[in-house]
Amino acid sequence: MSKEIKYFVYSLVVFFFVFFSIKHYLSDENKKKTFRSLTSTEKNLFILEQKLPFIATDTEDIVMYLSNDDSTNKKNYSFWNLLKREN
Repeated sequence: MSKEIKYFVYSLVVFFFVFFSIKHYLSDENKKKTFRSLTSTEKNLFILEQKLPFIATDTEDIVMYLSNDDSTNKKNYSFWNLLKREN
């Protein structure tokens, strides 16, 4: 008998926890607070974004591109020659 009462009380506590959690998160007051928080965060981000300094680029002509025709130091490798044993 006590076992059934204990399970009933546990299930009742779980049910009320889930019920009140859902009730709180779906309430209009919580939705308003969340919306206000999101809009204030967006405003703060916009203000901080305006304060960021602009840094000029100094990476002009850093990379030198080579053409494939200019490879005079090419070695011819063969897979099977690499596996041969040298004595």
